[in-house]
Amino acid sequence: MSLKRYLTPSLFSVIVLALLYATGIDRVLAGSNTHEINLKKYAEVQQKIIENHVDETSIDELYKNSLRGFVRRLSDTTLVIEGTPLDTVFADLKISSLRQSFSHFERAYLFLANNTTIEENLDERVEDAIVAMFRPLDPHSVYIKPETSERIQDEFTGRFEGVGIQFQVLDDTITVISAISNGPSDQLGIRSGDRIVKIDGESSVGFSEQDVVRSLRGPKGTKVTVGIQRPGNRQLLDFEITRDEIPIHTVDSSYMLDDKTGYIRVNRFAATTHEEFTRAMRDLRRDNMERLVLDLRGNPGGYLEQAVRMANDFFPRGTTLVATESRHARFTSEYRARYNGPYREIPLIVLVDEGSASGSEIVSGAIQDHDRGLVVGRRTFGKGLVQQQYELPDKSNVRITISRYLTPSGREIQKPYRDGREKYAYEIYTRDDSASGDVSEFISNVPDSLRYRTVAGREVFGGGGVVPDHIVDVDIASEAFVLMRRNNIGTSFVRDFIDRRGTEFREKWEDRFDAFRTDFYWSEAEQETFRERMVDAGMVVSDTVSTVHFDDGNKLYVNPVDVEEQLKSPFGFMKADLARQIWGSEYYYPVINDEVDPMVNISLSLWDEVMNLKAMRDEALAREGMADDFMRN
Repeated sequence: MSLKRYLTPSLFSVIVLALLYATGIDRVLAGSNTHEINLKKYAEVQQKIIENHVDETSIDELYKNSLRGFVRRLSDTTLVIEGTPLDTVFADLKISSLRQSFSHFERAYLFLANNTTIEENLDERVEDAIVAMFRPLDPHSVYIKPETSERIQDEFTGRFEGVGIQFQVLDDTITVISAISNGPSDQLGIRSGDRIVKIDGESSVGFSEQDVVRSLRGPKGTKVTVGIQRPGNRQLLDFEITRDEIPIHTVDSSYMLDDKTGYIRVNRFAATTHEEFTRAMRDLRRDNMERLVLDLRGNPGGYLEQAVRMANDFFPRGTTLVATESRHARFTSEYRARYNGPYREIPLIVLVDEGSASGSEIVSGAIQDHDRGLVVGRRTFGKGLVQQQYELPDKSNVRITISRYLTPSGREIQKPYRDGREKYAYEIYTRDDSASGDVSEFISNVPDSLRYRTVAGREVFGGGGVVPDHIVDVDIASEAFVLMRRNNIGTSFVRDFIDRRGTEFREKWEDRFDAFRTDFYWSEAEQETFRERMVDAGMVVSDTVSTVHFDDGNKLYVNPVDVEEQLKSPFGFMKADLARQIWGSEYYYPVINDEVDPMVNISLSLWDEVMNLKAMRDEALAREGMADDFMRN
């Protein structure tokens, strides 16, 4: 019988109630005892929600949802809970205070802890209770497990410590996609295509991605030995790698599109984003950049402060960039440009799509409301809520929405979320496949209260993301591309190509990336091999097929006349993947933009629209006599 059994409520109640009155819930329970930590964790979560959430929140609803979650996954499904503290038929029960909520939950917890007939994982049950507690809140208020918290923190601080490789688990084997430039693996000569089959002398075949991360990450200065099978080399190669700090880049790519136009792609807003962006801009200006395409497609946001700093770079001091609104005064504020942005005069196009959210919408919303540049692409996701993260006693975290943000015109970007988290998350998949059709439908349903004006008097809309100034209807992924990705054909094809021809390829192209972009083509033999793999995976080529389509069994039917067009994007993506594996991640997007993605090239034809927009803005500001200010409507 474990020591967790036969606990009495009095131990916890005396401590909890005394401290509730004396110092508040933040210090409810002390000590390392598992039960104390679990109960303290539960109490802290409720307190954080009540004290910080942007909306008025019912403690009664939080408690009842949490108890339902607490019992939902009990390992003993025969356990009778009716009439016990676990009973979720609440009758006339009305919880009106944190103290009352904690007291009821404590009784339920101890009832389960003292049950001698089952061995229940109470850590997991408390996590279930906390997750359920968040259900009535907005979809961005969430509980984060300890192990996930560490990974997320690494991603947003912009650095982690480890061996410095990008990898995929292919056919149960860890395959190096690329060694991060100047990282410890790169310095030892580990390269793309290498298979890690042993870690510290033990087989790593069959590892999950989580297993790989757990084994290869570690504190700076510690060592790990990997056994590598290298294509073309029968001997197992052992490398002792000394772990080091590895930067996680948020600027995916920056380069000159032509002799005037710079391009920067930002994948999220982490702690290092503005620093990376500034460095990329400095390099592009050395290359005589006169105008910029800023690609925020697929960027889900991140740190508000980093998005504000990037936006500031495009405006004069004092310009309103974004505001936050909350029921709590401490979370309500207005952010203005704190300095004269070094790029406030540079012509600008911002690319967005339905994957652009939060920080991306802050930047694009400010650019649009001030008519500072042209926003191009598809309607954005619609996340206009700001979160704060709080650590709990066991190193888990809760992320709680504390405010809503408003663009400079006063519009709220957040799309509706009252119909449930699942519907909210999948809303982007219910939009019209045509970007223009989606925008037309959206605008037709926008009430007058959510219609606003930019500085130049153009109409913009709230309640569902940023509607671009210039809509682009493009779909870069053919049905054949979907089949390729679904069956991992492209990655394995590139890996096999490097295995067979890697040495020959490097000798010809490694010092000639620009030539690779324009002159490399997959040979007829390679194209035929790829087509055969696609057929094996379910591509059916038949002259009886009228339209390209998948059937219920995920077979893809293609007419022979459509095959070449269908395979353009797969071949382009594989060329880009080859570039990434040979030269590094930053070389992926130049090839994608060349071969597959037409939006960047479309943007290059829109500079007249950018200049016309600037003229409209300047005229409006001159008319109002407010060169540096912004007036709503």
